[in-house]
Amino acid sequence: MAGYVDDVVIPYDRDLGPVLFEHYGADTARRVAEQSPMDVLEIAAGTGIVTRHLRNLLSKQARLTAIDISDSMMDMARSKFLPDEQVTFQNADATALPFDDEAFDAVVCQFGIMFFDREKGFREVYRTLKPNGRYLFRVWDSERYNPFASLSFEVLKQYFPSDTPRFLFDPVSCHQIDPLKEQLIHIGFDPVVISVQRHEYDILDVTTFARALVYTPVIFEIRDRGGVDPEEIVKELADAFKKEFGSSPMRYPMQAILFETEKRKA
Repeated sequence: MAGYVDDVVIPYDRDLGPVLFEHYGADTARRVAEQSPMDVLEIAAGTGIVTRHLRNLLSKQARLTAIDISDSMMDMARSKFLPDEQVTFQNADATALPFDDEAFDAVVCQFGIMFFDREKGFREVYRTLKPNGRYLFRVWDSERYNPFASLSFEVLKQYFPSDTPRFLFDPVSCHQIDPLKEQLIHIGFDPVVISVQRHEYDILDVTTFARALVYTPVIFEIRDRGGVDPEEIVKELADAFKKEFGSSPMRYPMQAILFETEKRKA
């Protein structure tokens, strides 16, 4: 477990978090807090990046619950909060939420729905939301707009042409808007408001960013295949980023899709 924390969790939080997640997390928290909810659930909270923004902006009396299926991610998230900050951390499955019906005023999930059964996950959110409760979730747009996926895959394919590791393609697997919209409407969510949000971030240390991508769970795919030093892949990926987007700093582009919807009052 210590190896997983050192190899994956810490670089994810420290080196990917500021680039990929902080901006969108702050925006999510602002949108939730402006409605003054008193009971908020965050699903797939990871290392607590969005959780921290939510706690900063929600009223002190509001109750915030953050869940994730990963013990290691939850441990990192807990370390960012004081005991009296009204945050409950819990390991839980997004497709079988351990909460009562109509328990929350708002539910949030940032870049998490691609990792579990969406139909079951959406139904669980609907069940646990109070009438008129809000559901906000984000997904990454396609690899065309997110080079963390496209360039990583191109580089990995050079080393593993017949069996290319695909973990970094999972995050961009939910970019088709209509299927998600139809699922939400069928379950009973209404209205469904969708927005596409582009962002850029200046990366000073491109190699560190590339290393953090290689040391996501894709590192286990690389090690299972063997025959390649992961640091060689890191160097090749960093060079590919610099060639495409420059360096000192690298102006890195990304694009996400935000869904905002509500549980209709019966």
